[in-house]
Amino acid sequence: MNIAKMMSAAASAQKKMTKIQEDLAQREIEASSGGGKVTVRVTGAGDILSIKISPEVVSADDVELLEDLVLSAVRQATGDAKKIASDEMGKLTAGLGIPGLPF
Repeated sequence: MNIAKMMSAAASAQKKMTKIQEDLAQREIEASSGGGKVTVRVTGAGDILSIKISPEVVSADDVELLEDLVLSAVRQATGDAKKIASDEMGKLTAGLGIPGLPF
């Protein structure tokens, strides 16, 4: 492959990567815990958009349960967002034909 072709392929890949990142930032992922008592929405970029908590799990006597439910839902939502982002970037790097990619 000559240098001009490589530079063109790199520029094209950069444009595609930027587009993927923009699309991920617009995408919303939702996860819940406690049977839907805590729900978290994040973007595909991993930014937390909202956390909804059912009033029935809010108790001064069991703050630890609420903390666990929130943490679980946040981890699930951000984990799902990371997986989606990794899958999308993997599609891009697989098309480049560079050995060792995707990672």
